Amino acid sequence: MLARLLVPVRGDGLGETVKAHAAALAHRHKAHVVVAHCRAKPDDMIPYSTLLPTFARETIMSQAAELADQEEDTLRQSLHVIARNLDLEETESPDGTRATVAFIEEFGPMAQVIKHHGRLADLIVAAKPDSNRNLGTNSLKSALFQTGRPVLMCPTAGQVDPNFGAHIAVGWNGSLEAARTVALTLDLAAAAERVSILAAGSGEPHGATTEELVEYYRLRGIKADIHRFEARKPGLALLEKSLEVGAGLLVMGAYGHSHEREILFGGNTQTVIDKAEIPVVMAH
Repeated sequence: MLARLLVPVRGDGLGETVKAHAAALAHRHKAHVVVAHCRAKPDDMIPYSTLLPTFARETIMSQAAELADQEEDTLRQSLHVIARNLDLEETESPDGTRATVAFIEEFGPMAQVIKHHGRLADLIVAAKPDSNRNLGTNSLKSALFQTGRPVLMCPTAGQVDPNFGAHIAVGWNGSLEAARTVALTLDLAAAAERVSILAAGSGEPHGATTEELVEYYRLRGIKADIHRFEARKPGLALLEKSLEVGAGLLVMGAYGHSHEREILFGGNTQTVIDKAEIPVVMAH
């Protein structure tokens, strides 16, 4: 059961569509959304390796604390408005009968907050990184590599489809990462009205076949159809095929190679992260 969604936020402007996507899934699954505000510690505002007079240090820390208070107040007010607009009931004691939301505040970098709270979340909902402003990369990396949980990467612009989650596409190549992602997202597949398996080429040597995945789903009451394709660039082809079959959400395994190698030399996961215009659920 998809019961707890984690939405880490900070004042960087990337959180609005993330909250909307989380709310859409919360309504579909009667889940609880935890919005975690990642608040910087005043000490983190002090320049490293710089000796400052006591009064200067105290002034910087006081101003940092005041700024963080203002940011938190703004986010809390925004949460109340968003909760009303998205029909989420605010509560700290969810019972699984309706979509609910709660706001918590955590000190420290977002990557650490995600690591802490993400390990007991059924899904972590994060924004697609903004490479132009160097925002979101560490958060997505922490969610994928430090929690062991599936991560929903959301576009930062556009409206959320009212039927979000109704039709999902599953990228399949028989790999360990793909198999693990399938297992971690069974609730998403079970709640969907249609599941389309996108299979490229012959898959990984000695990996599970696409037909075996169909049977795996069938035993769990999930009907899935197969769409095969050939492509020299599977990452781009997965995105194109997802749109072609009409899916509003792509599910795929992430980083069969190391994150650093894909950054340097390119890779299917990095291509999807860079080019995706639809929500993508990934797990490593």
